[in-house]
Amino acid sequence: MASLVAAVADGLKRKPVRIGTHSGTFHADEALGCFMLRQTQAFKGAEVVRTRSPEVLKDLDVILDVGGVYDPSANRFDHHQRGFEEVFGHGFSTKLSSAGLVYKHFGKEVVAAALGLPVDHSDVQTVYLAVYKNFMEAMDAIDNGVNQWDSESGPKYVNNTHLSARVGRLNPDWNEDQSDDTLMLRFEQAVQLTGSEFLEAVQYYAKSWLPARGYVKEALDQRLDVDPSGSVMKLNTYCPWKEHLHQLEEELGCQGQVLYVVYEDDRERKWRVQAVAAAPGSFQSRKPLPTAWRGLRDEELSTVSGIPGCVFVHASGFIGGAATLEGALEMARKALTLK
Repeated sequence: MASLVAAVADGLKRKPVRIGTHSGTFHADEALGCFMLRQTQAFKGAEVVRTRSPEVLKDLDVILDVGGVYDPSANRFDHHQRGFEEVFGHGFSTKLSSAGLVYKHFGKEVVAAALGLPVDHSDVQTVYLAVYKNFMEAMDAIDNGVNQWDSESGPKYVNNTHLSARVGRLNPDWNEDQSDDTLMLRFEQAVQLTGSEFLEAVQYYAKSWLPARGYVKEALDQRLDVDPSGSVMKLNTYCPWKEHLHQLEEELGCQGQVLYVVYEDDRERKWRVQAVAAAPGSFQSRKPLPTAWRGLRDEELSTVSGIPGCVFVHASGFIGGAATLEGALEMARKALTLK
């Protein structure tokens, strides 16, 4: 009983954990950084203090996006100081924002907690890297003024719908109340907005992206059972496969070997044979389906190809269809030998 009373008393004496960030106009990076810190054991439920006063900041438990210091051992995570060039690593070269710094040092813990897995689970590492590539890096780049394009001519259109822009619009307009109370209320709204979209990304990569990667990896491993050339891959379960195939080929050292992917269309229940793109997102195929087949359908296509049950081949040759798995496989195998 005495030990329980002592523990309660100790808890009452303990100061609440506090996160420091800058006052004034807020941005997506420190809003998301605060959200992620609050998901950790060390800073769970922490109070946010928005200030630029060195005297106030020095006594806070963790500081991000202000203070001019990057020192993870002291929980200082600013990126504005001269000479700062920290990047995420793992092949990424974009300079980090305060959110990127928090993610680099606490991201695995946050992802593991969201997935209910141990930090050292292999799925946590995979999702951790996928979320950085597909969610976090853009925030780092936008906050640091990194263009998505190399040309100095500027973008061809305006995009004010991305997360950083939407957080920016949560700041009071020039003719609205600019008080500290209003800014704090709006900042907490930004924390919730960035946090909800971050968690959506984590859940997507864990529950949809990661299982699909597993199915593609299985199909890639089994491709020699489909055709001795190793150039035809059959998905046993339909899933998004294009991004995974290119990434897995690179990881496994078999880039460019798969030319066609055969799968069952999950809506029409017909079989498809699709030419693999030359690069992720490219409209150019590694080996389009044969020229003589393109634009043909049904019996005409079956007659020209010599394969019963053909349904169609697109005019560009990037995809074709057959009524049966056997027909689709035969289309892929025969296409390997034709131009």
